[in-house]
Amino acid sequence: MVTAGNRKSIAVFVALGAIVVALAVALNVGWIIISWRTGLLLVSGVLLFGLIITGVVLNTIFLVREIRRNEQKDAFINAVTHELKTPVASMRLYLQTLQSRPIDEAKRNDFYRIMLEDSDRLMATIDQVLHAGRTSARRKLLHRSPVDVRKLVEECVEISRAHHHLQTGALRYEEAGISSPPVVLGDEEELKAAILNLIDNAIKYSGSNVDVAVRLTKNSGERLEVRVKDKGVGIPHPELKRIFNRFYRIPGAVAARVKGTGLGLFIVQSIVRKHGGRAFAESEGAGRGSTFTIELPLGPNR
Repeated sequence: MVTAGNRKSIAVFVALGAIVVALAVALNVGWIIISWRTGLLLVSGVLLFGLIITGVVLNTIFLVREIRRNEQKDAFINAVTHELKTPVASMRLYLQTLQSRPIDEAKRNDFYRIMLEDSDRLMATIDQVLHAGRTSARRKLLHRSPVDVRKLVEECVEISRAHHHLQTGALRYEEAGISSPPVVLGDEEELKAAILNLIDNAIKYSGSNVDVAVRLTKNSGERLEVRVKDKGVGIPHPELKRIFNRFYRIPGAVAARVKGTGLGLFIVQSIVRKHGGRAFAESEGAGRGSTFTIELPLGPNR
């Protein structure tokens, strides 16, 4: 979310760039009127003017982007700090309670369960940060092997259903148009991380009424599609491309209530690109749900 200070900084740079461009245009036009008889100087002046204007515009764009990038990094640091500190504080509290006084067996087991859930949350955050770092550093896949996408998606659905304690109807697997084995050539663990991130994202942004469908299909271009559709908060149209940027989170009160680091969709897109595919999002707007699609080229055993 853009803060008041950053809005002022962006406004200052944009205004400064606009003033410099306007002055350059005025000076160049005046110079042309005065020196129109000198053809060589005129051509040189026009070229120099173009270079100056290009430099000013590019500099302004760079400064504005840098402000926004720093803002996203700050938001990421705050989110990660919260995601790390909260489960640690929770586990410490339960451990202190267990140490300070006698607890009956049922209550003790409940404490153990909560601490295990907190440790899982902590490990998930750490894994996501490490995965994002590896994904950024490694542009190509090191190991490729045939991956049965049907089996992989079904496994991801089962893992997510168990992790979020969902009924079968709340998170379901569907399939259409698959006549041959849905095999792609790639890294199974990487693809698993991408699909799990999409499903987890759909569940988190569905609120209390989770209704998520994970559909495996083949499009007209002979490419496999894994589509994760939810009926959650939806996505405003201008944000559909930005949401795959690293550290980016959709501004707004609803999104702010959902815990996250802004890395999940970045990881998804990075993994899919390394597999020669693409990832994209669709939504009819805020409050109308969304659909995330992973598109992958079929492998040689199709």
